[in-house]
Amino acid sequence: MKTHAMMSIDDALDAKFNELVVSCMKSGAIDLNLYQEYDVKRGLRDSTGKGVLTGLTEISDVTGYRIVDGVKEPDDGMLYYQGFDVKELVGEGLDKRFAFEETTYLLLFGYLPNKEQLEVFRGILSSLEELSGQFVRDVIMKGPSANLMNGLQRSVLALYSYDANPDDISVPNVLRQSLQLIAKLPLIAVYNYHAYRHFHFFDSLVIKPAKPDLSIAENILQMLRPDGQFSKLEARVLDAALVLHAEHGGGNNSTFTNHVVTSSGTDTYSAVAASIASLKGPRHGGANLKVQQMFADLRQNCTDLKDENAIRAYLQAILDKKVFDHAGLIYGMGHAVYTLSDPREVILKGYAKRLAESRDQMDDFVLYDTVERIAAELISARSHVVKPVCANVDFYTGFIYTMLGIPEEMFTPIFAISRIAGWSAHRLEELVNKGKIIRPAYKYVGHHRDFVDVDERE
Repeated sequence: MKTHAMMSIDDALDAKFNELVVSCMKSGAIDLNLYQEYDVKRGLRDSTGKGVLTGLTEISDVTGYRIVDGVKEPDDGMLYYQGFDVKELVGEGLDKRFAFEETTYLLLFGYLPNKEQLEVFRGILSSLEELSGQFVRDVIMKGPSANLMNGLQRSVLALYSYDANPDDISVPNVLRQSLQLIAKLPLIAVYNYHAYRHFHFFDSLVIKPAKPDLSIAENILQMLRPDGQFSKLEARVLDAALVLHAEHGGGNNSTFTNHVVTSSGTDTYSAVAASIASLKGPRHGGANLKVQQMFADLRQNCTDLKDENAIRAYLQAILDKKVFDHAGLIYGMGHAVYTLSDPREVILKGYAKRLAESRDQMDDFVLYDTVERIAAELISARSHVVKPVCANVDFYTGFIYTMLGIPEEMFTPIFAISRIAGWSAHRLEELVNKGKIIRPAYKYVGHHRDFVDVDERE
């Protein structure tokens, strides 16, 4: 008996459906040589992997090269938000203020706030955090999704019905909607997680409100944990992760999705839901979870995690598509722009080490460090690429979240909680500049055919 008959195909039609699958695969297959013949920029990248220029932005800058005598050379990666080095925004030491709210202000308005402006902004966000009991009951508690990203999408789209003016795309109204979403998304994510655990695993259901005197990072931890307790180091590390994930140029998949959808004139909730859909993918925001799953598989396949030869053999087997998910990818390695290093990964690696030292988990940190080093060597040797291969931001993110006691289901939603700051900034930039609807071209490479009446078809 099928438990999901509504979503399944009747047994009697299974064979016919399989025939349709074969036809679909055959119809959809395009000769790969045609991409080269017509100079198609697959993935909107040129033959060197550089992104095709499709827009202008002042929100952030991502660099991985330097120009020496007119020639590009690999360099340590740099990331700037509104012209400021992200390393300076994150800061160092546990006594530095929580920076995510300040970073959000910078991304939205283009300048760093003074103390008074920052306090007012924090007050605005705090006033917008609350979710009504009706919304929690009717939207979040009904039909919780196993993948929380779908729960986020559904919840964001449902907020449209609670907005008195949802289709107004004037800048003042979109800014209001953006601030509401930035404030509410942490609660939406955490509440979706608790609802999922309650209805699927019968965990106790405890829904706690955000505390107005806490930062977003602190509130995530206190709402997730049964006792609501956290250390300064834990909150500081999560805050740093939020800052580093908040923005990454207009060309990343989810932000470009936001530009594309915004250019059509649609509402804010639809645009954000589309970005969440993009971020869910394992090639984008879901990559940190794939890294954790890869390390879990490594631990099962290598009996001695201090044996570098065994680790090297396992990673080589991944590249040969023999183990793990058979995709031939070492997740968390490589980036489209960065060459020698990803600045976000460098910062998070430092925080990962501090957390590991505080938890007596240095053996785990050493394992990550070893895999990072060996993977870079193997990928470079296999690909024969001139561009160096570095670990990206996803490599240590999942490790950090695990040490913070954040469940895997929340990994990508936390990315969304952070990146909505960048999405909002780019949506507003698109609207302010009144750009054309984004419509790239696709070359038709099929064949024109004569129509045949249904009774005469074979």
